[in-house]
Amino acid sequence: MAYDTLDQTTRTELEAAAFRRLIAHLKKRTDAQNIDMMNLAGFCRNCLANWLKDAADEKGLDLSRDDARTAVYGMPYEDWKAQHQTEATQAQKDAFKEAFKHHG
Repeated sequence: MAYDTLDQTTRTELEAAAFRRLIAHLKKRTDAQNIDMMNLAGFCRNCLANWLKDAADEKGLDLSRDDARTAVYGMPYEDWKAQHQTEATQAQKDAFKEAFKHHG
């Protein structure tokens, strides 16, 4: 069966399951730093949280940025940073600058 032939409800359910699995995976992979994700894929946990908040906003739901981040990180963002975030190396910073020099 081709994905684009599925009914909208089934597609939404599959997409939601994939999103939950991605979030669970990222919660386990605390070694995957956001800057590395940004440099390689162009998005990170903060992007996912922002997209979750955007979706809530579109539905008229009052989901705060902090609550969206907690949903993605599995804990308050500041706690995750203190426990898992490492200082970016100069090489990581340079790669980020190069990757996003045409944005914004």
